[in-house]
Amino acid sequence: MENRPIGVTILAILAGILFVLNVIITLRFLGFLPFIGPLDIRTFNLWYALLYGLLAYIWFWVARMLWEVDPQGWMFVAFLSVMNLSFDFIILITGGSWYDVNASVILNALVLIYVMLPGTKEAFGTD
Repeated sequence: MENRPIGVTILAILAGILFVLNVIITLRFLGFLPFIGPLDIRTFNLWYALLYGLLAYIWFWVARMLWEVDPQGWMFVAFLSVMNLSFDFIILITGGSWYDVNASVILNALVLIYVMLPGTKEAFGTD
């Protein structure tokens, strides 16, 4: 087993949680989970489903990179959290509700803040 700092482990676990969250959001936009929240079954949106499905796949890949303490994972998780926050903002300004994206916004903001801390940068050798 590698000598992985606890902070990197936490970051990898958060990336895994974001993977699961994006899978749930994808299923909601496909209309498969209408019982979770106020998103109505008639709110089928294939574009949003494709975007969040791609994000789910990428979060899974990034979680694996973080678990292996790959230095490229650090940069990619910073980029990915900014991209995910941008998608959430687009949903908010195009008629989505805060309830639809609140967990995603909070988790992505936490990941972005945490990944920019000097100790996290040092663990990946990017400082």
